[in-house]
Amino acid sequence: MKTFKKLSLIFSVFLLTFFGEIAVNIACGGEVDPYDYYISYFHNNVQGDEYTPFAFNQMAYLNSEENIVSEPEINSAEWAKHLDVKPEDVQKIMYNVDSATNIKLNHFDGEVSSLPDSLQKNTFIQALGKNKNALKYYDFAKSTEPFANVNFDLWDPKPRDTTAMSDLATVALKLTAAEKDNFLKIRYAYQAERMFHYAGLHTESKNVYDQFIKTNKTKSAVKGWALALYAGSIRRLGNPEESAFLFSKVFTTNPERRIQAYKNYYYNSAPVNGALKYAKTNDEKASIWAINGFGNPDFNIESLTKVYQYEPKSQLNGALLVREVNKLEQALIKDSDLAKISYQYYFDNSENSKYRDSVKNLNLKQLHQVKDFALKLASENKYPQPELGTLTAAYLSWMENKDLEAADYLAKLNPNKLPEKLRDQYRITDLLIKAKNIKKGNLFNENDLLPALKWLDEKRFAENKTVRNGQYDDWGSEDKRFTKTTRNFYQQILAPAYLKMGDTAKAALAMVKGDLSYNLMKNNSLFDNMSYPSTSFWRQYLSPKSMQALANYKTKANGNDVVALLAKALNKLSDDEFYELWGTTYLRTHQYGKAVQMFAKLSPGYNYSSPTNWYADDANGKLYSNPFIQTLNDYPKKYVVAKASVTKKAFAVEMLRLQKLTISDKKNAALYYYKMANAVYQTGYFGNSWFLISYDWSSYDNSSAAKFGYDVDYKKAQTAKAWYLKARALSTNADFKAKCTFMLAKCAQKQIILNSGLNSFSYWDKKDVKYKNFINANYNNPYFKELKLKYSKTPFYQVAAGECSYLGDFIAGK
Repeated sequence: MKTFKKLSLIFSVFLLTFFGEIAVNIACGGEVDPYDYYISYFHNNVQGDEYTPFAFNQMAYLNSEENIVSEPEINSAEWAKHLDVKPEDVQKIMYNVDSATNIKLNHFDGEVSSLPDSLQKNTFIQALGKNKNALKYYDFAKSTEPFANVNFDLWDPKPRDTTAMSDLATVALKLTAAEKDNFLKIRYAYQAERMFHYAGLHTESKNVYDQFIKTNKTKSAVKGWALALYAGSIRRLGNPEESAFLFSKVFTTNPERRIQAYKNYYYNSAPVNGALKYAKTNDEKASIWAINGFGNPDFNIESLTKVYQYEPKSQLNGALLVREVNKLEQALIKDSDLAKISYQYYFDNSENSKYRDSVKNLNLKQLHQVKDFALKLASENKYPQPELGTLTAAYLSWMENKDLEAADYLAKLNPNKLPEKLRDQYRITDLLIKAKNIKKGNLFNENDLLPALKWLDEKRFAENKTVRNGQYDDWGSEDKRFTKTTRNFYQQILAPAYLKMGDTAKAALAMVKGDLSYNLMKNNSLFDNMSYPSTSFWRQYLSPKSMQALANYKTKANGNDVVALLAKALNKLSDDEFYELWGTTYLRTHQYGKAVQMFAKLSPGYNYSSPTNWYADDANGKLYSNPFIQTLNDYPKKYVVAKASVTKKAFAVEMLRLQKLTISDKKNAALYYYKMANAVYQTGYFGNSWFLISYDWSSYDNSSAAKFGYDVDYKKAQTAKAWYLKARALSTNADFKAKCTFMLAKCAQKQIILNSGLNSFSYWDKKDVKYKNFINANYNNPYFKELKLKYSKTPFYQVAAGECSYLGDFIAGK
């Protein structure tokens, strides 16, 4: 789903009032991916996957809602061991049967032959047929599920049948007392506790746990599930601090209930010291501090040091350390202007440099604290993977621009002896250190990076080897770490470096290469395989020269160097969008003959895109224009019907014809220059044919400085001004000269707006010096003065004075 910039336009003839206008193709990128909103190269699972659901994510309460371990798998494994059957057979019957099969099992009395062949072969069913006590429990557990798993409908809530649950709990208690097999006994007790709990009988539920489960010596995950119910009852009975402590124990002992325990810990809203007063062992204290660390989105060195103090061997240390590194990445690694990820960029208070410096200094201070901890982790050798500490120190040194120090830390590690995740992070950090000269824009041998870039390709393609239902799923992709690393390296480091070196074509290739997560391409299309930043880069930065360079690079895709690696993708894609863009760059530079040549290369029947009026119905949604019509006012824009519209190719053909006529028919050259000036004026931001040279339009364009090559026309109307001047100079007709002068005034206004330094929010501050200068510049427009002084007697002047309200105000001296 696309989001669109707020629509607010200022009238181009400077009635400083905002007007509603048609919203057209204003794309500012997709919604923020909660797993991809800041630049990160330090993978959040480098210490392992056990605690990745609690990895740093400021955009979401939890990084993942799925436990690393499956409860059905754990329970099935316990049953399989108890009955000596296949775990997958247990899981199929307990958790994965359809409704028809479930009905058959409701009538299963132990006679296996009464069941369908598919069920008769199931080892769990066979065991139940031989073990009457196990079958009896299985039947009872099934009877409780409809009460325990009532789906809650917010709009039509159905009350729980508390009486039935209380009755089931009472039956379960009797079965618990009678059962001799501890494996089944603890499960009956759990069912009794669960039914009392869901019935709201928390004292009874708590008593079941104390009497039958707490003292049971059986090693089973059921004890943890029962402890979670017990903790919930404790909360309901008025002790949230003890409840928080108990949930922290479940967090440690039962990974299949870890996320649930984590949430319930925070539902208690208990202070850390409130839970700690119940903790007796170092392990319990470490768990409480870890949960508080995982729940804190701000910098938090305290939880990290406390966990290490109590349990230095726990993997919690690595998880919390990586979490703090990711926080520092968000704070210290800034987006490239070419590929913005964070929306905070657009609201950055860039004028407050003192504030920014103080925040940066604070972040660097925090970085040093994390680095000191990492080095301690490495030197004391208590943590099972002390190499994580050294690797972290190297990466933080790179973040701090201390490249030699970073390299020294890496030199202490032998990548061949590292576990796979640490080895991968080593290679990424090594690549980043080597790329520092690249990032600075210095000359470099790009082929030194080739082995690492090929390795990154292998890793990210492995992450994206499947396409679901023909769709490329790029949303919420928390596990696609190498995909993001590869994209970030190409778009945040390599592309900006090429741009600094003046090789816009290679920068464009790097932007595309960063996006190509799949070996297969979407729709054989160039832009369908690009992200919004890459598409914008191609459409805004590329010139005829860089398009020619890209065409040359395409011929080198069969080589074995970085250029070939970058160029291979282009040869897999359709040429239509490539030539359409190339032709557009020639339109922007007024090389209309070459533009015609490029558009001639497009497939027969190629459909040029048209902008969309998002406020209109579908039948009237598309907008069409003709740049050769004449208008006095820019707003509202004068669009035309489809059959009267002019395509890019038709525009190029007609402009080429007019260009030739200025030479071959000098007698009428003034008219030809005037027509060309009008047409190129209409291709500006303020015209009705802006989409002939631009691929999007925003109401904010008018208040931002010229940045791209074609902005001399799109924003400043410079070519139009030059051709109006020629037309006026070549004519002796006063009325025609008046038309030219009026349009020259409008061209001058465009340059006043863009040179004012104002943004759309300061127009209303009439005390602002920039605002006053802006107003003075407009009221001293030399061409309006000339129009009034020299051409006030012409017919055109009389018409313009009546239709153009600003000219009317100027004449009246308002």
